[in-house]
Amino acid sequence: MLAVNSPAFHRIGTVGRLLPFVEPRLDPAPGIEGGGRLLVRGPNIMIGYYRADNPGELEPPPDGWRDTGDIVVIDEEGFVAIKGRAKRFAKIGGEMISLSAVEALAAELWPDAMSGATTVPDPRKGERLILVTTKNDPKRSDFLAFARARGASEMMVPTEVLILEKLPLLGSGKIDNVALTNLVR
Repeated sequence: MLAVNSPAFHRIGTVGRLLPFVEPRLDPAPGIEGGGRLLVRGPNIMIGYYRADNPGELEPPPDGWRDTGDIVVIDEEGFVAIKGRAKRFAKIGGEMISLSAVEALAAELWPDAMSGATTVPDPRKGERLILVTTKNDPKRSDFLAFARARGASEMMVPTEVLILEKLPLLGSGKIDNVALTNLVR
């Protein structure tokens, strides 16, 4: 546990303030204003990993810093707002684009379809966005116009929109992002 909202100190849309003795570090995440990738260290942080390739040896995090994998913003009062997971961001031309935000635009545009965003490598820009949807006859131009109308960055517009009859799902009913990425690649 790293942060908590309490009856005395709470803010909607955050996970609360960091617990005492939890030291945060934000590594830069281009495109995330005032935030970054959260690393933490402190007395309640795990002491390391046991890895299969090095049995019996505890591997501590580098300099005690544990990478949470979360992209966050910490406000001036210390409240932490999670913007997403590092693995759920695309890095396009040096900018971080939330795949969840792309999916939210698709869900708003095509509410009767299921859509998932993923990336493929791009030699010029690092990665490029691919949207996979169950929508019949989706048009990238419709997505672009909708994104513009919502004030979204054009970098959030997928370079390709692919159609699948059914997206791969986890047992929870959520999109299996690993399977989707493997399928697209």
